[in-house]
Parts: sequence; C-alpha cells; structure tokens
Amino acid sequence: MTWKCPKCGREFSRQNQDHYCVKPRNIDDYIAAQDEKYQPVLREVRAVLRNALPEAEERISWSMPTYWKGRNIIHFAASKKHLSLYPGDEATAAFAEELSGLGVSKGTIRVPYDQPLPAELIERIAKWCYEKYAI
Repeated sequence: MTWKCPKCGREFSRQNQDHYCVKPRNIDDYIAAQDEKYQPVLREVRAVLRNALPEAEERISWSMPTYWKGRNIIHFAASKKHLSLYPGDEATAAFAEELSGLGVSKGTIRVPYDQPLPAELIERIAKWCYEKYAI
C-alpha cells in the first residue's frame, strides 16, 4: 500500500513520508520550510558557516543548504532528532577525536537538538573543508 502526498501527489511506501514537495530555491526557503522548533538552530549553524566561509557561495545542492566555492564545501540539513552536517569522510576522520561526543558516520556529523551547537568546532571544520576543497 502506498501513501500519496496531498500537496505534490508523489507516492511513497511509508505513511507521511518526509520529503520536499518543491525544492527550496535558497537557504531562506529551506529554513522556512522546516519545523519552527528547528529553525533557530538552522539559523545559528548558517551564521557560523557564513562567518567561517565568507568567500563561499550559499546555494541548495542535494536539496540541502550548501556552501560552494568551485565545488561543494559543506552541507547541513534538519532531521527529526538532530542537525546533520556533511563535511565529508576526510573531515570527520581529521576531527574524529573532537567529534567523539556526537554521532558520526560516512562523512556525516549529527548534533542532537537537545545539545548546544558546537559552533567553534563547526567553524574549524568548515574552514578545514574550505582549504581542502575550494577551487
């Protein structure tokens, strides 16, 4: 049995499947489309990344907020239980010791919403990614 989204008409195997009916055009649209309780942390991580990566362009890639300079540098996204950051495998390996208190797998960092945002660490990871990946 499938479930059909009443907004966009797409069909899914799970009831009330999370998805984007319409891809966000920019990061403001992305944040506005998220649950209100997650928006403050999304705005906070955006501010951290903007500060860390002033030369990078903000864009949507893979339906996520992305910082780009010749190629994707770092992404972030809202999940039901955590904020996800996607700096890539090399970054999570390079910062593995400092990330030990967070969920980490396959180049993804998961920060639970009930924990303070590790802004200084995110800033350092973003700058590391910029130096490694920016073209």
